[in-house]
Amino acid sequence: MHEHVNDPYVRRAQAEGMRSRAAYKLQQLAERDRLLKPGMTVVDLGATPGGWSQVAAAAVGPAGRVVAVDLLEMAPVAGVSFVHGDFGDDAVLAEVERALGGQGADLVLSDMAPNISGVAGTDQARSIGLAELALDFAVKHLKPRGNFLVKVFQGSGFEALVAEIRRCFVQVVIRKPEASRSRSSEVYVVAKGLKAGPKAG
Repeated sequence: MHEHVNDPYVRRAQAEGMRSRAAYKLQQLAERDRLLKPGMTVVDLGATPGGWSQVAAAAVGPAGRVVAVDLLEMAPVAGVSFVHGDFGDDAVLAEVERALGGQGADLVLSDMAPNISGVAGTDQARSIGLAELALDFAVKHLKPRGNFLVKVFQGSGFEALVAEIRRCFVQVVIRKPEASRSRSSEVYVVAKGLKAGPKAG
């Protein structure tokens, strides 16, 4: 709690009206890799509380579109269409596709993390599983040459997941933004240029 209260990004988020400190992770990643541009269509998986959706909506502007999805409710964010539910469920997926207007996305974002059980092996497996679900969604819903950004925890299954992402995208790099706590094993995989034809396994 002491670390959280004194975290400069927490203080900045409060001062600037951002939903979470995670917003600055996306800002830093998007700036470095030029991920967000006006007019883009973006899907934010696991969006609650909405920090990433706020950043995306501001970047794509009124000509763009942001569709946010989460199992948890999310207070409305200006310029963002929210779909409540599990994007792995057919009915929820259909709602997401309707929100996209039948079009593909330019960018799929995933900052999802599992509920922590405290059992390291279980938590790592769950985190990899969420990243795999996000990859499958991205491959199926991105436009040709579209981009994908996903949080992954280093550990068992990490290398295999990154190899699968490399199979699907032209350029793949691993980033750890300044706003990510140094003690955390989280990193972000930036995948650019969806290849023609691949399907996540």
